[in-house]
Amino acid sequence: MNAEISSLTSQAKGYAEVLDQLRSEMKTVIVGQRDVIDRLLIGLCADGHVLLEGVPGIAKTLTIKTLSQCIDCSFVRIQFTPDLLPADIMGTKIYNQKDSTFSTIKGPVFAHFVLADEINRAPPKVQSALLEAMQERQVTIQGETHALPKPFFVLATENPIESEGTYPLPEAQVDRFMFKVLMTYPEKNDEVTVLDRFTEGTTITPRKVVTKEKILEIQAFTQKVYADAAIKKYACELVDATRHPDTYGIEEAKYIALGASPRATIFLVLGGKAHALLAGRGYVIPEDVKAVAHDVMRHRILLTYEGEADGVTTDRIIDRILGVVKVP
Repeated sequence: MNAEISSLTSQAKGYAEVLDQLRSEMKTVIVGQRDVIDRLLIGLCADGHVLLEGVPGIAKTLTIKTLSQCIDCSFVRIQFTPDLLPADIMGTKIYNQKDSTFSTIKGPVFAHFVLADEINRAPPKVQSALLEAMQERQVTIQGETHALPKPFFVLATENPIESEGTYPLPEAQVDRFMFKVLMTYPEKNDEVTVLDRFTEGTTITPRKVVTKEKILEIQAFTQKVYADAAIKKYACELVDATRHPDTYGIEEAKYIALGASPRATIFLVLGGKAHALLAGRGYVIPEDVKAVAHDVMRHRILLTYEGEADGVTTDRIIDRILGVVKVP
């Protein structure tokens, strides 16, 4: 087993160097936001999807676009609006009068990187158009199923402070996202650098430093990163604590209406593997799981009305869970 882990770690170091190069190229455009960049890379390595939440003007769209520009993959941005239709995303069939046949016109979702900008501005009917694509990696257009390209990475943005003209994401939609990442304001020194770049006419276009084949290779390797049985049990207990908080003596138990889904357990382990890979390790340690716990579970815990009224956050509950669940 030690020889196997040593071999995995040796390979992980090589992939970590590739990811570090990707991170460095992104930072030529994005100032600061190291944690957000790392979460996007972890989501990509684990073959998951990411929901990015933050106030307007903090470079959510730019961060996602920059990641796609650094990889030799196709990219599309879909601006979600109230008048958007499912066919505008998935595509449709067009009748050809000349030969009396139907031809399929594929929608923008048939790209490697799909940016669903302000996803909560479209009604649930449109949001649900992404359900099959995100889970099964395929799209059904009028009874005909089409496979999506690989890699396939959906990154969505939403604004947390504006509720007028928005539609809350259904639980089934939110659960498809591996991570919900909160993007905050930049540090003062970073903001000065942003000013220098954007007020002096400086345009920086990132280089494509990674091929799509290498990304697929990294995604396949992430699955192989070693996770001990104790690590898997730890992930299960963290999720179980959201479902049976009284059993773990969690004070905020009364504020939890619904615990995290089994996807949370899966993504805790996969996210832990990708976090270990980013650090150049071929094995998962408890700190890897803890590092991604908030991003994996914050959108999967449903609060009661009392919890929302008292200003309790899911992050606070996750902090409590991490404090009471025994670390292996």
